Amino acid sequence: MDNLLSMDIRTPTDVLRELAARFKTRRLALNLTQEGLSERSGVSWGSLKRFERTGLIALDALLKLALVLDCLADFDHLCGQDDTRGLASQSLDQILNTPKQRSKGRLK
Repeated sequence: MDNLLSMDIRTPTDVLRELAARFKTRRLALNLTQEGLSERSGVSWGSLKRFERTGLIALDALLKLALVLDCLADFDHLCGQDDTRGLASQSLDQILNTPKQRSKGRLK
């Protein structure tokens, strides 16, 4: 069945932590310390430590880290026009504009 929707059961928090782990792995593979990456990127050491621990970081800081870690181009693929994985046959506008059916009687 080709029309099945692929479902991703990861939460945004899961994705944040996975992204932070990938950035840390890349930093270590390039033999950079947190302090070294902080210095080269202009991202504060505290922000970098928090990112690697929790996944939380400002987008501009994330992009600065990606530049130093040579993975900035990976962001070009986010939400690209030909990235249609998991999209239903209806657009979000179509779903939101569908009239709601009224239920009969009161809800208790």
